[in-house]
Amino acid sequence: MRIVVIGHGMVGSRVAADLAAADPGLRLTVLGQEDHDPYNRVQLSSVVAGRADPVSLALEQVDPARAHVLRGVRAARIDRARHVVVDVRGEEHPYDRLVLATGSVARIPAVPGLRNGPEGTGAGLIAGVSPLKDLDDAARIVEIARPGRPAVVLGAGVLGIEVATGLASRGMHVTLVHHRERLMERQLDPDASTIVRGSLERLGIAVATGVGAQGVVAPGGRLERVMLSDGSQHAADLMVLCTGTAPQTGLARDAGLECAAGIVVGEDLASPTDPDVFAIGDCAQPPEGGSGLVAQGWEQARRLVGAWAPGPAGAPGPLRIRGGELVRVKAVGLNLVTMGSIERPGPGAHAPRSVRLSDPTGGRFTEVVVQEGRLLAATVVGDEEAAAELSAAFTLRTLVPRDPVHLLARPLAPGAAAPAPAASEMAGSDILCQCNGVTKGHIDDAVRQGCGTVAEVSRCTRAGTGCGTCRSRIQELLDASSREAPVAAVAAV
Repeated sequence: MRIVVIGHGMVGSRVAADLAAADPGLRLTVLGQEDHDPYNRVQLSSVVAGRADPVSLALEQVDPARAHVLRGVRAARIDRARHVVVDVRGEEHPYDRLVLATGSVARIPAVPGLRNGPEGTGAGLIAGVSPLKDLDDAARIVEIARPGRPAVVLGAGVLGIEVATGLASRGMHVTLVHHRERLMERQLDPDASTIVRGSLERLGIAVATGVGAQGVVAPGGRLERVMLSDGSQHAADLMVLCTGTAPQTGLARDAGLECAAGIVVGEDLASPTDPDVFAIGDCAQPPEGGSGLVAQGWEQARRLVGAWAPGPAGAPGPLRIRGGELVRVKAVGLNLVTMGSIERPGPGAHAPRSVRLSDPTGGRFTEVVVQEGRLLAATVVGDEEAAAELSAAFTLRTLVPRDPVHLLARPLAPGAAAPAPAASEMAGSDILCQCNGVTKGHIDDAVRQGCGTVAEVSRCTRAGTGCGTCRSRIQELLDASSREAPVAAVAAV
């Protein structure tokens, strides 16, 4: 069986590594556009903020003895009639099955002067302007970022807020520009957005909403000022484009595969146009829709491996991912978590119940939606303890009070919910790492087998290699294990 994987990012490298491990007899070829080994893109904003070293982003790779991995080699064409992928060097790679894991590309807004030449000609961006999509982008941004110098971040979604706070923590004078009136409009309502805006402003970040970039001043091809649609101009050494992404479908379209927003695939992740071509990750458009989060791509990789090389490592089954509903913003100086989708419940005996606490002066906002003793959704701004407890209740699906006010006023309410369990108190079957579906029991096994650090546990189980928010809970388990070890030694004596 000859399998070609196009894409060597977080999802492409995962499916290649798992296929090679599950069936050593496969003839596996991987084409990666970047020169880098696979790395965690989710943590790029932490690199910009100076909170993560690029080396720490490295991910598991496919065993080179079991696969032919071509780094820095882009696929140029798919010849479906001949079952061949042609790369940019003209070399051909025959396949029996083809996996497209081409990911997504940054959306570059049509702002006059942003490119070194006319749009559509392949001209690059002017110096000082960059998206944040890969390690090279992060290095470029960090090189320009200097304390006391001005920067503009275009787009106030999750990434834009992470980048703005990261640059501000480096001492830059940051202006965050958003074309909508509401920050993170997919996740926040007007009240929550207002409180987040106030928190950003207290961090020294100027926020401009309801406006867009109308042009730039760039003498000699280097950014100097950004002009906004309200007529204002802002000095800028750096402009980071956090304006969204689009599935990378060019190869698929050119090959005649059915595409909509992404590459259309069925429940089996195969293209309806060609049963020998599959798509996973950001480039794919499965029946349930794309979440845009890596957890969905990793789950799709697991399903493919389970279907092609059935075994205990990856038996095919239903999706375990809940649509990537928990979003924790990795913003320096701002605690912000959203879970599920906040919808205003209507009347009815069994309708969801919603309660909110809004404290603009204190920079806090919490809203919870509860139905039949389960937390359906929540938004938490500025309250780390509440965010941790509600996140645990949401991901573990633990019972909560039927009256949601008890979740907001715990000290005052009789019968209020107990605090979220410590990691050591979780059941072995509870999912601790949502991105990878790793249970607490898997991590306990890794610790018993000798893993003594978070990095070692991650290498053994993959927990913590996605968004990274479970790493503190892994450390809790390690700390608990180290406390128990001396007790066990004394008992043995």
